[in-house]
Amino acid sequence: MSAPPRPGAGAPRPYQFPATAAHTLANGLQVVVAPLHRLPAATVLLLVPAGGEAEAADHAGLAALTAPALLEGSRHRDTNALAAAFEQLGGEAFSSVEWTHADCGTTVLSRRLDATLGLLAETVIEPALPTEGIGRLRDERQAELLQQQAEPRGLADDQLLASCFDAGDRLSRPLGGDMPRVAACTDAMVRDFHATRYVPHGSVLIVAGDVDVDAVVRRAEATFGGWTGQGTPAPARQERAVPPGRVRVLHRPDAPQSELRVGHASVPRTHPDFHAIAVMNAILGGLFNSRINLNLRERHAYTYGAFSSFDWRREASVFSASTAVQSDVTGPALREILHEIQRIREEPVAADELSLAVDYLTGVFPLRFETTAAIADALAMRIGFGLGASYYDAYRDRIRQVDAAAVQRVAQAHLHPERLQVVVVGDATVVEPALDGLSLGAIERVSAGV
Repeated sequence: MSAPPRPGAGAPRPYQFPATAAHTLANGLQVVVAPLHRLPAATVLLLVPAGGEAEAADHAGLAALTAPALLEGSRHRDTNALAAAFEQLGGEAFSSVEWTHADCGTTVLSRRLDATLGLLAETVIEPALPTEGIGRLRDERQAELLQQQAEPRGLADDQLLASCFDAGDRLSRPLGGDMPRVAACTDAMVRDFHATRYVPHGSVLIVAGDVDVDAVVRRAEATFGGWTGQGTPAPARQERAVPPGRVRVLHRPDAPQSELRVGHASVPRTHPDFHAIAVMNAILGGLFNSRINLNLRERHAYTYGAFSSFDWRREASVFSASTAVQSDVTGPALREILHEIQRIREEPVAADELSLAVDYLTGVFPLRFETTAAIADALAMRIGFGLGASYYDAYRDRIRQVDAAAVQRVAQAHLHPERLQVVVVGDATVVEPALDGLSLGAIERVSAGV
């Protein structure tokens, strides 16, 4: 008996991203407010131009070390007192770093917003950056990196980055840095990075929640208006030759599984083909019912899951397909991934595949913005990548406009078989003979950290 047909998707409910108001203070700080009056809560998020892109290549990890150091206390409170002050307001401070920016923020009841803005200003503008706190954070990061040496997935991800970019390119190293460069980050470097990158010019204060725009701007002026500093330009990324396709194996003797990565450097997040690429990748490997997963998991039983994605960056992104397989099927699994990449370039996608991808991307879209924190994060992403005020309102229409011809066009334009980097973390004595049979070129054995 044949399976019943898949139910068709219902008509999507209308959705409009919350309207925002923007105001720039005299010191260059931009204030973006998204009034949301559903609940008496507000999320405050301060973005500063201190992300991974602001680091020199030899200082990889400095931004990721500086951001959490903000919470180690201010000039007026030690770390415990600072945490207690946020808790008394009903919130918990967080800080993080992206490639485009670093941020610090919290979510509180909106009636406590005034005090929260003052405490956030103290945290970001006047951090103590104590030696003991920086040292502990540096030690924790080094411990994480040591643990990663025994964790194949992280090793494979790092090796793929190292393969996709020239060794002198900051993008060739993970956002959190690597062992030698994190160990070399001194207290003085952290403090200098804060002094030169945590400045009002280029920073954005986002407030999303049950707030009044004019009141937020007035309070922002009172708490952040005295913040000074122009900062220094981020180091320019040098255009470097794109590495040709190659195969790298990180040998782990007697490993029963192989972590497999296939990918290459790709276009920046602001590329006009973004929406078509999103649909193409959903069909190729972005969804559970994608071609790569159905091939490797359902058809061949090589793995529990295999997927593809684009790690979007402002200057150069990374396309990758990833999976973990038994060592003895590493070669066949890689062959099938390469086959699916080539197939989506050569053959138009079927109508049901296209509708599934489009329906999914448009259907889940509103679910991403159900809280004030989610709205603030979405604004941070939009601002960080410079996507424009109408980006979210136009997103679903842009996805619906993607047809089969557009999917094939972007697959041909942005998937490059000749540039694919292959990384295998596993037992080289088992996998290398199988890889030899795929005629992908010379196989290079590498060690962790290369």
